Amino acid sequence: MRTDCSADLFGFEPVEGRRLEAAFDGGRMTSDAGALLLGRADRRLGLQRRFAACFVDGRSPHTVEHTIERLVGQRVMGIALGYEDVNDHDELRHDPVLAATLGRLAGKSTLNRLEHAPVSDGERYHRIGHVPEAVEALLVEVFLEAHQRPPEEIVLDLDATDDPIHGEQEGRFFHGYYGGYCYLPLYVFCGRHLLASKLRRSNIDGSAGAREEVERIVGQIRRRWPEVRIVLRADSGFARDALMAWCEQNRVDYLFGLARNARLVAEIAEAAEESIATQVPARRFKDFQWTTLDSWSCRRRVVGKAEHTQGEANPRFVVTSLGQQRADARTLCEDLYCARGEMENRIKECQLDLFADRTSTATMRANQLRLWFASMAYVLLEGLRRIGLQATKLADATCGSIRLKLLKVGALVRISVRRVKIAMASSHPRQRDWAIAYAALGAAP
Repeated sequence: MRTDCSADLFGFEPVEGRRLEAAFDGGRMTSDAGALLLGRADRRLGLQRRFAACFVDGRSPHTVEHTIERLVGQRVMGIALGYEDVNDHDELRHDPVLAATLGRLAGKSTLNRLEHAPVSDGERYHRIGHVPEAVEALLVEVFLEAHQRPPEEIVLDLDATDDPIHGEQEGRFFHGYYGGYCYLPLYVFCGRHLLASKLRRSNIDGSAGAREEVERIVGQIRRRWPEVRIVLRADSGFARDALMAWCEQNRVDYLFGLARNARLVAEIAEAAEESIATQVPARRFKDFQWTTLDSWSCRRRVVGKAEHTQGEANPRFVVTSLGQQRADARTLCEDLYCARGEMENRIKECQLDLFADRTSTATMRANQLRLWFASMAYVLLEGLRRIGLQATKLADATCGSIRLKLLKVGALVRISVRRVKIAMASSHPRQRDWAIAYAALGAAP
């Protein structure tokens, strides 16, 4: 690329004999006209208003310029549009479409106080604090409202993942499995619905706190749906007696992976020999009752899979409270348990598309709030996907694809006394999907 003598004009190589020039002189324009759809989805869900209600405001009323509702809406919508840092908002605050959607926008300093200022019994000027229990309850409440009638059964997926940290953040510990300093957040999903995102230190067992989170979520669900069947599903890191015993005492089924050991492998030795004898890739299953030598309080149903592929054995095990009349051994392993892999795609959306791992502040409390901002951005985009995009080719798109294909729309903004007219790019390839989403989000719930 070459430039002309003017610093404001960018000249490029001629195309078909014509000069090609560019400049940032288009006036009021935006690259994020899709924020209009996000605003429409937010009004449908009431997310911004209810998330703001999870904060307490100790600021002096006569000095308040930006309400909490507008601040949290700006932060969540900014993440959904791809702006992960508070610093981005010093420029983003001038975006005409975002301002038309949310109202007058705040700068980075005001948003920074939203993240960092704790509630205090002393000086309360510029003090805003969040109530963790209210935020946690809101995630489950949005999930419940997404159903017109109670389902007969739901499956709750649990998983822990690494959140790398590179500074001296509170709660910083080295994790041997992940090979670095990180947090170890706990996620709970039901299908595509995010029910919990709990930031934790990494010097703990992966299942630490899982029983308490499950107890809270199940209790909130059953207050609305008392008869729903609930199945808890997770990998072997959650196959702990305390969690399984709680499930057995509270009408919650479970299906967990089980780490293999010599005793378990011996249980499926006959099936393994049969698998190896075929000399072709094969799987054999064995259903049996089993308990550990000291850590389990009772015998439980275990299914072992003796798999032999490419000349190597690959035994796998699951432990479950589901009876044989509910699912046979093959169905448990290959259909019910393996489906939990889809949850990992949801975590990738949160961390890669919505910057849930941007936990670079000094305190655990502020980093937990950042994780919740990313979580609310996920809930907002999931609401757009679930309500607005079911009749489009983006019905199964990731949050990153929805942002790129539907929200990143160039537009010219004309502001007059009586209206704001947003003229979007006539060549945008997703105009039909945009119109379908607009209509669906405006329809009666």
